[in-house]
Amino acid sequence: MPKQRSEEYRGFRTAGIRLTEELLPTIVSHRTDKVLAALYAVHAFDKAHLVMLTEEALIPRRDGVAMLRALRDMERDGIEQTRLKHGGGIHSAENYLIHRLGEEVGGRIHLGRSSGDLNQTYQHTGQRDRLLEVMDEVNGLRSAVLPVAQAHLESIMPGYTHGQHGQPISLGFYLAMWAAVLERDFERLLQAYRRVNVSPTGAAIMTGSNFRLNRERTAELLGFDRPASNALDVIHSHDRLLESFCVLAILNSDLGRWAEDLVTWSTSEFAMADFPDRFCGTSSIMMQKKNPYAFEFAKGQGANAVGEMVKAFIVEKGPTGWAIQDRTYAVEGLWRVFTDTVRDLRWFREILPEIRWNTELMRERAGRYWAQATDVAGALVAEKSLPWRTTHQIVGILVRLSYERGFTPAETTPALLDEAAIEYMGEPVGLSSEALRRALDPANFVASRTLIGGAAPGEVRRQLAESRARLGVDEKEAAAARQNIQQAAKKLEAAIDALVGS
Repeated sequence: MPKQRSEEYRGFRTAGIRLTEELLPTIVSHRTDKVLAALYAVHAFDKAHLVMLTEEALIPRRDGVAMLRALRDMERDGIEQTRLKHGGGIHSAENYLIHRLGEEVGGRIHLGRSSGDLNQTYQHTGQRDRLLEVMDEVNGLRSAVLPVAQAHLESIMPGYTHGQHGQPISLGFYLAMWAAVLERDFERLLQAYRRVNVSPTGAAIMTGSNFRLNRERTAELLGFDRPASNALDVIHSHDRLLESFCVLAILNSDLGRWAEDLVTWSTSEFAMADFPDRFCGTSSIMMQKKNPYAFEFAKGQGANAVGEMVKAFIVEKGPTGWAIQDRTYAVEGLWRVFTDTVRDLRWFREILPEIRWNTELMRERAGRYWAQATDVAGALVAEKSLPWRTTHQIVGILVRLSYERGFTPAETTPALLDEAAIEYMGEPVGLSSEALRRALDPANFVASRTLIGGAAPGEVRRQLAESRARLGVDEKEAAAARQNIQQAAKKLEAAIDALVGS
């Protein structure tokens, strides 16, 4: 007979039922070792589904109670160990329950379910939990960057465009930029979390069930905000998966750019930043080397996140309902990207307060290569009422003359400025020595940027205060989401207690 003995049960895909041959062992199908990281979510769904089936009298109460007791025994014995032993992947609870209680009891757990909602439930659960973990780490990095920025409001340094000196800024202003970047990263993570925290339970493979499943109840017990409104959509539309990839790709791209800055500034040529040794390696032949390994890994992760995202998009390309096993590769890639993203965020958070900044050199560099030229042109506009384009051209000639003759900005005189003006328009401009001195002072350049969003210390202080306030709000959002999930877990155990006794 094709019916398996309970103690030998190996799952529903056996030879002699629909198919006449055993599945090749090299084909991945419902392998428990492939879903180890998701078993906690599968286990929670198994329990919530059994609670709902029992409460709704869709299965005999005694059978529901027996299965729930068996799942609690599984918890005492070890969820992963027990499920690995019995096999079946996301169906490992059914294998276990049939082994233990027979098909007449254990065979009831799958009523109204499918591999479809099992897969999507553990994926939604895994994504939301990992999104929350990344959200917490992003907020942790924000909390680390703000005090460092506050401490360097007046640490003047060059600002770069095209790899060249652009305008003077402060290190505090630069770090305030990263606080703003991380705020947007958190917003994207939170939006993705809200869209993924809907329940696929009871959607089965595409149409739901003709049994009276209480989808609201299972959603409540698993901490989802609500059941997904369309069964076909929640099983066969995977934009939420793609959105997680997109959010992580942007975040890792941000971290990679930040890492590029810091690695560049740590070079002997720049010599503006030095990192704690525990994050650095050295060479097996070049003993003088201090290689910034942590930031190099972060840069590589930026590329890896984009690569995994592209893979996922290619997997999802095609008709609705066709990409089933293909998605295995995308999901495995997503879990890896989540793991490495958390790693990099923790590195940044730990390294940042310990970076040794060469602020004296940074200040000297800020005024050495004409980053303040914009303010010389501005002084001519303000004091001589010349058109901006005219002053722009005059100062451009001034910069050229200073390089040709070996003058630094600090050594530049009103006479040289007049020579540049005569070359351009045939007459001097007569800017005073004091006005030229103020315009050439990098600290004055920064201090004068008092408009909203500017680099002046007082304005950056305001920006940081806003960032701290937004961080407080965002930390509460993340904490509330976690609390909702924790309360749902307590509800689930209380519901089981009510059925089987504590």
